[in-house]
Amino acid sequence: MIKIGEAAKLSGLSIKTVRYYHDVGLVEALKAANGYRYYNELQIRHLRFLGNCRELGFSLSQSQQLLSLYVDKQRSASEVKHIAIEHLSEIEQRIEQLQQLQHSLAKMVDCCHGDARPDCPIIDGLAER
Repeated sequence: MIKIGEAAKLSGLSIKTVRYYHDVGLVEALKAANGYRYYNELQIRHLRFLGNCRELGFSLSQSQQLLSLYVDKQRSASEVKHIAIEHLSEIEQRIEQLQQLQHSLAKMVDCCHGDARPDCPIIDGLAER
């Protein structure tokens, strides 16, 4: 059995994150009488899996669903793919929104002379949005 600090190190997560995942019921730990949490190899793998999900931007809910599917050896790959496709679509929408923001801000920056004059197209553009 491994203490939380070592579990965090082995999973690549912070102690705070490991505690949080335990508190919300994503990963169970053996809690000793002294209050320490202990983790086994399987729980470390689950923590690492959750960390990878979060690194790819999956929501906590999606990560929980994926962990359930990871554990379920009778799972259907179509369920996993559905969650991944949904998330990919969300990422593509965010990228499109960011590209629109980039275009708008670049246009304002290009219009600004950046000299000592008080009038500034960036300020004007922000006031109009």
